[in-house]
Amino acid sequence: MRKIAFLGLGVCFFLTTGLFPQNSFLKGEEFFLANLPGEALPLLEAAVAEDSAHVRAALYLGMAYTQLGRNDEAITAFRRILPRAGNQSALVAFNLGNVYFIKGESVFAEQFYTQAIREDPSYAPAWLNRANARVKNGNLTDAVSDYEHYLVLEPLSPKRASIESLVRFIRDEFRTAEERRLAAEQEAAAVAERRRLLLEEVSASLQAAAEETRGLSAGSENVLGYEGEFELE
Repeated sequence: MRKIAFLGLGVCFFLTTGLFPQNSFLKGEEFFLANLPGEALPLLEAAVAEDSAHVRAALYLGMAYTQLGRNDEAITAFRRILPRAGNQSALVAFNLGNVYFIKGESVFAEQFYTQAIREDPSYAPAWLNRANARVKNGNLTDAVSDYEHYLVLEPLSPKRASIESLVRFIRDEFRTAEERRLAAEQEAAAVAERRRLLLEEVSASLQAAAEETRGLSAGSENVLGYEGEFELE
């Protein structure tokens, strides 16, 4: 009877232990969704430690790190799970791009936003954030294209007016820059033409002077010589 009770206790202990990681995740998820990343963090770390392939646990863990300003740890968490993220790959890559953008590393941010778009071309936030990263990177032409694509995907976006204003501003800057470029080219061409005319004028003047000098020299060879002394009477 005691043996049976012991076995029963052992089974109970095994079941409880086996369920612990899931309980850690569920409790961590509860805290995370309640916007309590500090309370969620140790539970999510435990869940990921028990099951490194748990995509949602790793995703929440990376986001909790981000909320707590622990950006390098967030990057590590997202990078570890990204190759195994499956149908959550776009979301993981998007959040990875967000962390790099927060760190001021907009080149890497653009790279991972691009990966998110490749995984899910209909994922509108990735288009918007890649546009923002491209503005930071000075790639304004492609940024405008991304903003416009975002508005196609999200025609009722509350950011629409701001985006359209930004796109107009970028296009005005392009137009102004192009006008300045053309004006600079025209001015450079005018300066080059003035320089050419001046050089031609100076060259012609020097040529004329040289010819005049040669004329005087040739004339002196024909001057008659007088022998003897010339005396005034």
